[in-house]
Amino acid sequence: MKALLLEDDLILSKEIISFLNSMKIECDAVFDGEVFFRQQKLDIYAIYLLDINVPKLNGLDVCKKIRETDKSTPILILTAYRDIQDKMDAFNIGADDYLVKPFHFDELYIRIMALLRRSTIPQEKKDLIIIKDLEINTNDLKVKRNGYVIELTPKEYQLLLILAKANGRILSKQAISEQLWDVHFESNLNTIEVYINFIRKKIDKGHAEKLILTRPGYGYYINIDQE
Repeated sequence: MKALLLEDDLILSKEIISFLNSMKIECDAVFDGEVFFRQQKLDIYAIYLLDINVPKLNGLDVCKKIRETDKSTPILILTAYRDIQDKMDAFNIGADDYLVKPFHFDELYIRIMALLRRSTIPQEKKDLIIIKDLEINTNDLKVKRNGYVIELTPKEYQLLLILAKANGRILSKQAISEQLWDVHFESNLNTIEVYINFIRKKIDKGHAEKLILTRPGYGYYINIDQE
């Protein structure tokens, strides 16, 4: 198990490497975005840890470029930026999780392990979930609505699958968070709203009938009612 860290704070970088090594996770580190891609070609990494504010290509540019060719390797953003817009920008280009500095190394480890577990769970085979004109193929991870393919990030796909498998049952933010990250952190609850908005724009935009619904004060559910 090996991680590639993009971090220009050399002291923090060394501390993260030392901690991850103590937890049996090998870690290589680079200090700018251009060096990141040179290092990426030299080894196989199970997860990427990206600071945003780094020289040359910043962490968001690196994340976006990774997702052009790699849709599955988990990406965890490590940054001092805590605004909701910063989180939305990161998730919208394919980040799987977002951890604000300063953070406890134990939380970093738990987040990494949660992402790695998610990425290695075998996919169900020959399984097609159909909800009205929405199709979710859990074998090839493709989503279609009214026959048109919808491009989702890995985390957006997981959220849609969680809602679909609930089969119309209302899920609270906490229930979704615990399934999406394997462990509950208060900081994740606001990001659920961000993800819901992302998949609404992709799943429901342009359709008269909305599938991703909210029950105020309770949570979110998928519309399975037949007329």
